[in-house]
Amino acid sequence: MARYRLSEPAKADIAAILGRSEGLHGSEARIRYRACLTAAMRRVAADPAGRSTVDRRELASGIRSFQIRHSREESREMPVANPVHVLFYRVMRPGVVDIVRVLHERMEPRLHVGPEARPVEK
Repeated sequence: MARYRLSEPAKADIAAILGRSEGLHGSEARIRYRACLTAAMRRVAADPAGRSTVDRRELASGIRSFQIRHSREESREMPVANPVHVLFYRVMRPGVVDIVRVLHERMEPRLHVGPEARPVEK
């Protein structure tokens, strides 16, 4: 069974995303967005080079990305209308994917993933 791990920056990203979602749209929205994120992470763990993933070697060796909207129908909750985040991940070894960051689609990935990335503020 394929697994995924969350880096510390990815954990911080998810906490911020879900906090903002709840603040703007309520606790039900937080639950639905969390389910959408989880479905996306499970999908890339099961098929890291699968359909709708993108090789992002320009950021760092082995990095791929996946727009979570591609898994919105796979969620166990009612689908989120317009998911706007992208998973950045790498395969650590067969069956294990490391989720490096979870960024808004409008963010510049080079500032957050790879050698030029800034440290995560806590």
